[in-house]
Amino acid sequence: MSAAGKKPQAASTTGTGAPAVSDRDALTIGPDGPIVLHDVHFLEQMAHFNREKVPERQPHAKGAGAFGVFETTGDVSRYTRAALFQKGARTDVLARFSTVAGEMGSPDTLRDVRGFALKFYTDEGNYDLVGNNTPVFFLRDPMKFPHFIRSQKRLPDSGLRDNHMQWDFWTSNPESAHQVTYVMGERGLPRTWRHMNGYGSHTYLWINATGEKFWVKYHFHTRQGMAFFDNAQAAAMAGHDADYHRRDLFEAIARGDFPAWELSVQVMPYAEAKDYRFNPFDLTKVWPHGDYPLLKVGTLTLDRNPENFFAQIEQAAFSPGNTVPGIGLSPDKMLLGRAFAYADAQRNRIGTNFHQLPVNQPKVPLNTYLFDGQMAYHHSGNAPVYAPNSGGRGWSDQTGPVADGWEADGAIVRSAYTLHAEDDDFGQAGTLVRKVWNDAQRAQFVDQVAGSLLGGVRSPVLERAFAYWKYVDADIGRRIEDKVRAGRAAEPAEGMGEG
Repeated sequence: MSAAGKKPQAASTTGTGAPAVSDRDALTIGPDGPIVLHDVHFLEQMAHFNREKVPERQPHAKGAGAFGVFETTGDVSRYTRAALFQKGARTDVLARFSTVAGEMGSPDTLRDVRGFALKFYTDEGNYDLVGNNTPVFFLRDPMKFPHFIRSQKRLPDSGLRDNHMQWDFWTSNPESAHQVTYVMGERGLPRTWRHMNGYGSHTYLWINATGEKFWVKYHFHTRQGMAFFDNAQAAAMAGHDADYHRRDLFEAIARGDFPAWELSVQVMPYAEAKDYRFNPFDLTKVWPHGDYPLLKVGTLTLDRNPENFFAQIEQAAFSPGNTVPGIGLSPDKMLLGRAFAYADAQRNRIGTNFHQLPVNQPKVPLNTYLFDGQMAYHHSGNAPVYAPNSGGRGWSDQTGPVADGWEADGAIVRSAYTLHAEDDDFGQAGTLVRKVWNDAQRAQFVDQVAGSLLGGVRSPVLERAFAYWKYVDADIGRRIEDKVRAGRAAEPAEGMGEG
């Protein structure tokens, strides 16, 4: 019996279903002779092997995931008519967790933001919620996103990761301060994916059955409790088991220890966004819970491992542009940029018809005018491929105001957001440091930032970094600078190391 408990088949087949002649030996002229061109099975094996890997994701390349179910237990029907968020609804879900900057072979336990992507297979179509394990992000404008990702990747000459490059970007873009504070704190090293929270991060629009609109933020709080590595533990695990997070999730589910998260949302009445003290569509900001408390929605449970990692996880395609009735996008610039970029990245990575792959297919009937393209499998036969048509095939024809829209006016500009009453780049990061963390967490943070700055960060970026942290908190910035300067003073002069 095989590992899966199934009796193995008597023989293998070709990709067309015919019996394969041999998976042991290529066809040659004599035992030591050359391989012949008409060994089609060998040629097919090698040609397919050469194309076995698809291009890895640009960010979030290293990751894994599992399947499960989301059950709505709270009543939020006054805020949204989305079927999956009606009390008692049960929806199949795919979850994928990942790091942002590392490549496919990088260790799971490097300090980084973790992706937290969900695909809900609802009876109104697929809904994707593509977030992270932090409630904010480094940027508020998508124009900067390619530059940010490149700054976290590798130098063009040496091909090495570089602290100086990272800090050069961060300190040149002060809106990054809130997220960098998170990453340099304990959340930058979650102990496992099961022991971290997840967030939609962006602001989304909910629409109820009467057409009333609300702004929402998603919070998935782990039932397992938050747990973290320190630097030494993370480094040791990277050397011991680079796939530790992937292994932990798979083995936990295999033994029946199903991880779960409680979903809550913050809800802001539609009209309050205009004059709220922070810009509610700025991805670098949070909404304080004292202003908008959490409302319980339901429970996400992962209870089924993939049967084939490539087909079900690597080929999984997520996009925050995939919404369902009752849920819409917001004026968040990063969200609007991602709504295009993610789907377009999948078209490049796994093909024009990536939505036809089983893991990406919705579980509802389709009548789409997406037509032909590479690897088209599902089709509409000889039905009209254009709309409107006289052939009896339905099409959509909505006009006028849309249920998931919002108002906008003003000149066409290239500009940062208009400041709300308490908007700035450093205030919320300072609140996190002073009011959320304890003394031990602040001390650990100082050590982490100072250690990173000691790792090859040069002038003038180093001085900008000191100023950056003093804007976040004067005391924390002073402690970081003192520690870095003391560390640099203790370094041996060039050429004066051990003989």
